[in-house]
Amino acid sequence: MDKLMIEGGHPLEGTVQISGAKNSAVALIPAAILADSIVTIDNLPEISDVQLLAELLKEIGGEVELGTHEITVNPATMISMPLPNGRVKKLRASYYLMGAMLGKFKKAVIGLPGGCNLGPRPIDQHIKGFEALGAQVTNEQGAIYLRAEELRGARIYLDVVSVGATINIMLAAVRAKGQTIIENAAKEPEIIDVATLLTSMGAKIKGAGTNVIRIDGVDSLKGCRHSIIPDRIEAGTYMILAAAMGQKVIIDNIIPYHVESLIAKMREMGVTIEVEDDRLLIHNSGEKKGIDVKTLVYPGFPTDLQQPLTSLLTQAEGTSIVTDTIYNARFKHIDELRRMGANVKVEGRSAIINGSTKLQGAKVRASDLRAGAALVVAGLLADGITEISGLEHIDRGYANLEEKLIGLGAKIWREKMTEEELDQVKN
Repeated sequence: MDKLMIEGGHPLEGTVQISGAKNSAVALIPAAILADSIVTIDNLPEISDVQLLAELLKEIGGEVELGTHEITVNPATMISMPLPNGRVKKLRASYYLMGAMLGKFKKAVIGLPGGCNLGPRPIDQHIKGFEALGAQVTNEQGAIYLRAEELRGARIYLDVVSVGATINIMLAAVRAKGQTIIENAAKEPEIIDVATLLTSMGAKIKGAGTNVIRIDGVDSLKGCRHSIIPDRIEAGTYMILAAAMGQKVIIDNIIPYHVESLIAKMREMGVTIEVEDDRLLIHNSGEKKGIDVKTLVYPGFPTDLQQPLTSLLTQAEGTSIVTDTIYNARFKHIDELRRMGANVKVEGRSAIINGSTKLQGAKVRASDLRAGAALVVAGLLADGITEISGLEHIDRGYANLEEKLIGLGAKIWREKMTEEELDQVKN
């Protein structure tokens, strides 16, 4: 097992290319199950979640070729094979296999998903949607069993705005009989991306990106080629890294509209940002001032960016308050930042940051994907060397992190963990 080593204090300069969106890729790959012929998805991020999904599609009989930035899936030989254990449990987004396999085969057995531990993230809205479409859903020995004689369109109101439930119901509904209407649907760009793929396959979907999505079921879907949108969370992370340590950094291959909430907050801090068609230029603007941030569903400020932003706010003058309304367990990085000298405390759903404070390199652990990103930001800011363990979380969502940061001038590398360090992690 590796740990990430960062020597802080080195300024960043140059251009970084943003990869395809992780949160699109993990839904688009299962969506390929629904086709009857070959689906090719490009602009694919090189992350461990993609590799896991490729292996899962092979497990159910698919022919899968995974290249550097491209996956080709031939679903013609797939069967509705149960996936109660193994890889499926390592992956939060494995729940998209439920909607895709239910839509294609009218049955599925999927182990309850894993991924980052961010507190309760129930799939009750997914199940509510599947049942409305006519499926029987039971939880047996830690796996979800889905069975349907046939799927029929329905009007489904989501009690909570949920990206996962919106996409999962779309996947199940595209091959149902009649019309499905999803009300109080999530509006994230990744939902539009999935709808674009399904439409290219022959699905009839209207309203993706709004709070009401209408789906007219079709009998079959064909293969197609699709290019994933840029990753707005990766883009936002590099924007924060550039604001923390950049002299002049260009964030390339992005859709600026998707990161508008972050642009607004960073400008409020005093960061200079120039916006172009598909890239941003961030200048070192000197002193930063504290701000208040509240995470909200899209197009509000993303919960996935509050953790890295918290690290940047340790360098802002005055008091900042970051409130997370989405996940109640998303402040596990705060103890690690305190270990590095940050003046931060958690009160309920808010982190209160008093800045600016000089951070010191330390041994820290990433508890989840975006906490890992927060510690990378902190490590670049800190004096001395920071050692980050829990690297498997970071590898789930950031493609070629070291190469990209080294290209900007960071001093960052991997080292094997010692036996003693591995024992500490296990305990």
